[in-house]
Amino acid sequence: MSSTFSEDVRARLDVDAKDVIARYPHERSALLPLLHLVQAEEGYVSQAGIGFCAERLGLTKAEVTAVVTFYTMYKRRPVGDYHVGVCTNTLCAVMGGDEILAGLKEHLGVGDDEATEDGRVSVEHVECNAACDFAPVVMVNWEFFDNQTPESAKRLVDDLRTGEDVRPTRGPERLCTFKEAGRILAGFSDDRGGEGTQAGEPSLQGLRLARERGWTAPERGATVDGTGDEGSDQ
Repeated sequence: MSSTFSEDVRARLDVDAKDVIARYPHERSALLPLLHLVQAEEGYVSQAGIGFCAERLGLTKAEVTAVVTFYTMYKRRPVGDYHVGVCTNTLCAVMGGDEILAGLKEHLGVGDDEATEDGRVSVEHVECNAACDFAPVVMVNWEFFDNQTPESAKRLVDDLRTGEDVRPTRGPERLCTFKEAGRILAGFSDDRGGEGTQAGEPSLQGLRLARERGWTAPERGATVDGTGDEGSDQ
């Protein structure tokens, strides 16, 4: 793999990078979305992508690499068109997340971040996806598939490999590819943010109870009993 992008790819990325960088008062603050932008180009962050980000932001390649290797959303090798993340944090694990993860790896014959031979699907062990009320949760390119079982998860990846119409439980009406997800995370909307169900019944139930019972968030600086100034600015 070349350590630099071709002239046509670089010219295209330069236009988008200028847009991304302009959003921030300090250029180096644009590093995370820029990394998503170059990941959208190749499906992972290559040496060419690292060099591009470093040059555009006035950073060293070592500084950029330190960020790439810290955050797990950035991949150092190609993953599948549909990257499947299985949550095994506390509640998902109790509800069967570990069994789902082990079952998918065996079913597909892959390890963490490894893609199937056809390049369609890869699997990742992830931490909390902030959807505990729908545990166990599986994500595909960061879209939710709620209340999964080992059997339903296997059907999901099989459908992804054969090109079936697969729709997330919540959110947009169709799945984007991993590269498309990278461009969205870089800040370029696909205009699908308002599609589908945005919040399911389990999430809304807590809000409903709070309103019925008059519960509100504590004011800034209040203690648990609401009488003190613990935690206020000194």
